Amino acid sequence: MLHPITCGRDELSAETFAPITSAAPRTRRQRGFTLIEVMIAVAATGIVSSVAYPSLQGQLQKSRRGDAVVTAMKLQLAQERHRSNHAAYGSLADLGVATQTPGGHYTLGIEATSADGYTLLVTAAGTQARDTACRHLKLVVDGTLATHASGADAAVANDSAANRRCWGL
Repeated sequence: MLHPITCGRDELSAETFAPITSAAPRTRRQRGFTLIEVMIAVAATGIVSSVAYPSLQGQLQKSRRGDAVVTAMKLQLAQERHRSNHAAYGSLADLGVATQTPGGHYTLGIEATSADGYTLLVTAAGTQARDTACRHLKLVVDGTLATHASGADAAVANDSAANRRCWGL
């Protein structure tokens, strides 16, 4: 049996002075990522984003185009309200309508007005101008007939399938 050794007020036992045994060296757990793993993750992210980005841009253009179509339909209703109280259809100033869509991605213009009809041209602006097939939307109202047209330039020469896609009809 070991007897405690007293040294002043503190008691020390022989166990305190037991020999230190050399333990087997511990292996450190590696933390973090290797450079190769990070490069693979960056490459995979790049590939996925390069595939997804054009699709995202197409959806953004489509939603902005929807904003332009809604604005054109509201303008058409405003024209009919104006015509019910006046002898002819009105200009944007007569209607109190802004020259841009609420999102600012299209500009509005009324090319011609008469007692029988008007021509509305909606033109893409800014980044929306990249929507080449539907850059220009044209609504021609002549009496009771409304004609929708669209195109890459002011000639609005898209075929009927492209017009339906551009106008969302």
